[in-house]
Amino acid sequence: MESVIDIRGLGLTFERDGRRTDVLQGLDLAIPRGAFIAIVGASGVGKSTLLRVLIGLAKASAGTVSLDTQSTERQPVALVFQDSRLLPWRRVIDNVAFGLEGRGLSRAERHAKALDALGVVGLAHLARRWPHQLSGGQRQRVALARALAVEPEVLLMDEPFSALDAISRESLQDELTRIWQATGKTILFVTHDIEEATYLADRVVVLAGAPGRTVADHAIETPRPRRRNDDADAAIVADIRRHLGSGHLGGGHLGGGHLGGGRPTPFARAA
Repeated sequence: MESVIDIRGLGLTFERDGRRTDVLQGLDLAIPRGAFIAIVGASGVGKSTLLRVLIGLAKASAGTVSLDTQSTERQPVALVFQDSRLLPWRRVIDNVAFGLEGRGLSRAERHAKALDALGVVGLAHLARRWPHQLSGGQRQRVALARALAVEPEVLLMDEPFSALDAISRESLQDELTRIWQATGKTILFVTHDIEEATYLADRVVVLAGAPGRTVADHAIETPRPRRRNDDADAAIVADIRRHLGSGHLGGGHLGGGHLGGGRPTPFARAA
């Protein structure tokens, strides 16, 4: 299958006060176009750092990252953070339109695209609200709409549901599955929750060690729509737990209690 992102020998080292810390080392990962891939691992293993390399917020020390885009008019990659990071002085529609500024679009055109994105996440009726008037789950939906508004080919998600209550988290998991199936976007989803990963993704890639590296890569073949904690995935969940509980783990811990080629490119920053 054609890869939209191809990562080869990726390494990242931080230097501070003359000391070197290797965060990622020798990481290889091919991400097929249209796939939903989850990355799991202990805290501090480099999951979020990998996303920051892909979006251009951190620079790799070794290896290559190639992006094979289908359109020069779209922003290739957008990132949804763990917290919504909405601007409190902007209404919902203007938060969603933020990433469209500087593109030569009129305010009306930006608002039209923002409304379309809000419609995808089911919040068009809240376009004129302020962030403080929204629930936590609604704020994360707005953050997702903001990422979708720039029409990225790849959607990066950095533990976007981890701060939500269980009911909101499950609702957003189902909403994200619906959006992925409707849009066909490539999604790379970082989580510390193994059950969330197997419920959402086509593949679950396990990072472990210090520095972080790939220690397992599981295909999730359970038919959709899926059931949570499906017995069919029990063996995969157990294997992931084994990898994360073994000597591969290095430092860190699991949180949450749920235990193609292309041309090298600097990835565009998303709003």
